[in-house]
Amino acid sequence: MTPPIRPSSPQPRAEPARQESLRTLNIELVFRHILAAARPISRTELASATGLTRPTITRIVEELIAGQLVSEVGYTHDGRAGRPRVGLTVSDKGPAGLGLDIRADGLAACIVDLTGTLRHLAFTPTTYADPTAPAVLADLARMADAAVEAAAAADLTVVTATLAVPGPVDSGLVRSAPALGWRNVDAGALLRDATAHLDLPITVDNEANLAALGELYASDNALSSFVYVSGGLGIGAGIVLDGRLMRGMRGWSGELGHVTVYPDGRPCPCGSRGCLQTYASLEAILGDEPAPAGTTPETAITIRAESGQPETLAALDTAGTALGVALSDTLNILDSDTVLLGGSFALLASWLTDRARDEISRRVLTTDWAPVSVRPALLGPDGAVIGAALTSIDQIRQRPGIWLLRQAAPSNHA
Repeated sequence: MTPPIRPSSPQPRAEPARQESLRTLNIELVFRHILAAARPISRTELASATGLTRPTITRIVEELIAGQLVSEVGYTHDGRAGRPRVGLTVSDKGPAGLGLDIRADGLAACIVDLTGTLRHLAFTPTTYADPTAPAVLADLARMADAAVEAAAAADLTVVTATLAVPGPVDSGLVRSAPALGWRNVDAGALLRDATAHLDLPITVDNEANLAALGELYASDNALSSFVYVSGGLGIGAGIVLDGRLMRGMRGWSGELGHVTVYPDGRPCPCGSRGCLQTYASLEAILGDEPAPAGTTPETAITIRAESGQPETLAALDTAGTALGVALSDTLNILDSDTVLLGGSFALLASWLTDRARDEISRRVLTTDWAPVSVRPALLGPDGAVIGAALTSIDQIRQRPGIWLLRQAAPSNHA
């Protein structure tokens, strides 16, 4: 198992709630203190930290244990005299999140439990011989079936699925995914139909946004401001400032692939010219020689580059330079000091980073005083699928009362 990746957890309130929704808010209060604790926390410590009475704490903790949100883990010392007390921590059983991802070289699915631990990760390579939405989402539905089965075998219940797609999304509608030929595709509805037997709520989001959230979680929120660049079927960016994902007015921000780097440059499928996509996408780097059958685009590019093939090395130099030009404009506006190369770019970072960094050093006004770090993303090409699963499970972390109500209704049991 991988180490836990912590989904975001709001700071616990200092005082107990005094409103009509007292029970629900106090459950959230107690659960967030357990989430925030660096070690197992006792009932006595919870009473002291929240201001709630010991009987109230006992009742809430028993509900959280019965709902498989919290586990007792032996004894903990809280610095007080007397016997050690029973410790409480987030449970690794019970609710889990399902992430699904459409990548340049295949499809991915993963399960993350409430502790943030990755419990299942599967990847199916594909050349998208049939890139139509029903065909692609039918393949993903089969992967979702296998992931839900793996979760059940580990005493986990998948509560929500989140799909990562390479394009802007509006309420489940994929407005544009040129690399797949999708336009105004209701991916949420299609996937719900294909997975109807699972009876799962499904959300759809841009893969760069989800990957950026995955990186934020993976850093345990220590990395609070950065630009995440995702290379793959398209080129997208997830922008995180002060620990918050910047989505824009309609959630369509981050279309870095269609930033103009050369105004009179190559024509782009979007209808413009000189877009970053036409110089730094996998298709652009591969050129006229596609990846051989059974080989991913990243692998084909890596083999050619390592063998010193001049055309591939020149294409990588062009891609890195164009990427640096596009990022320079972005960084001059945002004033961020970190760029994470994710998706396919994480695998090609050793050929892209120097050229991109050179352009950034030359073009970003503040680099003389505040150098910009350009490095591979921590989660690599798995960032979007892990971020999707973490986003799903974070809903339970934010609103544990919803899960407890579901558990209390026998007709809704999974």
